Amino acid sequence: MLIDPNAPMYYKGLYHFFCQYNPEGPVWGNIVWAHSVSTDMINWISLKPALVPSKWFDKYGCWSGSATILPGDKPVILYTGVIGEKPEPGHQVQNYAIPANYSDPYLQDWIKPNNNPILKPSLENVSSFRDPSTAWYNNGYWKMLIGSQRYNRGIAYLYRSKDFVKWTRARHPFHEKLGTGMWECPDFYPLSSQGQRNGLDTSTLATGTKYVFKVSLDETRNECYTIGEYDMVQDRYHPDNTSGWAAGLSYDYGNFYASKTFFDPIKKRRILWGWANESSTREEDVAKGWAGIQLIPRTVWLDPNGKQLLQWPIHELETLRGPKKNLSNMKLKKGDIMEIKGITPAQADVEIRFTFASLSKVEAYDRKWDKFPPQDLATYLCKIKGATVQGGLGPFGILALASKNLEEYTPVFFRVFKTCDRSYKVLMCSDATPSSTNMNEYKPSFGGFVDVDLANKKLSLRSLIDHSVVESFGEGGKTVITSRVYPELAVFSDAHLHVFNNGTETITVERLNAWSINTPTMN
Repeated sequence: MLIDPNAPMYYKGLYHFFCQYNPEGPVWGNIVWAHSVSTDMINWISLKPALVPSKWFDKYGCWSGSATILPGDKPVILYTGVIGEKPEPGHQVQNYAIPANYSDPYLQDWIKPNNNPILKPSLENVSSFRDPSTAWYNNGYWKMLIGSQRYNRGIAYLYRSKDFVKWTRARHPFHEKLGTGMWECPDFYPLSSQGQRNGLDTSTLATGTKYVFKVSLDETRNECYTIGEYDMVQDRYHPDNTSGWAAGLSYDYGNFYASKTFFDPIKKRRILWGWANESSTREEDVAKGWAGIQLIPRTVWLDPNGKQLLQWPIHELETLRGPKKNLSNMKLKKGDIMEIKGITPAQADVEIRFTFASLSKVEAYDRKWDKFPPQDLATYLCKIKGATVQGGLGPFGILALASKNLEEYTPVFFRVFKTCDRSYKVLMCSDATPSSTNMNEYKPSFGGFVDVDLANKKLSLRSLIDHSVVESFGEGGKTVITSRVYPELAVFSDAHLHVFNNGTETITVERLNAWSINTPTMN
């Protein structure tokens, strides 16, 4: 089993990637840190596990953590160890590990110093105290975050240290929110000014810099991020009103969890990595012999509107592109479905720009839907108004991993609504409901709204299709949805790809570029 990405970093010419891994089977347990290296984050070489339970302070697991590069180009890992006595281990402590040989670019051996653990939980949260963040430096101290909860209040505690070994908790939580449950895998980092794609080192402290604070919500298995201000004196975080918790912002509105970012010092970018949690059952995971994959790394930066992030697959992915199919100015009337041939639909990269002549046929937005929180509403609408439900402007998009007679397909599509104040809501969906003929499969419908001005009457979609996963990026990365699917008919050469329109408004495929994607080197 491969799950939470941990401690991604760049060191001496290599990108390092670690993750939670059970070498004994596709289920939770026996957790170690898998370790791979790469020169491009696409092709990987697997190394021996970096961390395995071997000390009293991580006897029952080496859990999630992060890497920080200290002055002198010295990496250090912070991670959660689990101690306790059987049958109920769960006392969570924070540990550190350092390379045995700093001159080894592969960092194959790690030392766990005997002065571990460096942090212990308070008595009230011994089993809710985990996942240290990448540390940053300001005002003479190193600082890091630990995820926790208290009485269903999600909390990120901030700790300070001068030497990276002795840590003291700040008087006030860094950030907290009632009713959100346990906060896992907190992440915190600065952003360049609006519209600039270059990333910033985590310790960058520039005037006017915005900050992202992200947590993974254990109760719902969703991620939530906000954009805001960092009070460096009080060491507290304040989200902007336009991107606070009520906005329901997420990196990805589908199968995506426990994400981690890092600053790439070579190409000056912030890289986001997430784990695609399974849609199959435990029994099916055991039958297929594996569970959990890591998604394509993404570059992340601030939208020019300042209210959200934009994401895009790293450009190195394009080195895997093979045969290409081009189409332009193709009309799709209501009910039209057209197959895209000449590529390998089970492994493909598809970019499409849709245009439409009018907004006059947009269906009305029902005010009763306002009772839903934004994210719940998007998912609800995608579920009740799927790809087969005729609309006005939409649904239109692609049918990925489709079987020959459409017994199976994974639709990714847009649908537009008009509100009573004459504004427009653009819904993006990735619906696994019709993805498999296996009725026992968990097949969720995912959705998110796209913050876009429709004045130019255009919408764009990019989807990365890879056998059991479809990663889709709406309108240049404003909204991203990953679906984990397990077709039984639409596999390998029996998979097909279509574009479709099931709205009364005619849609034009202004431009379509689709590539077969070659298989990278993987472990």
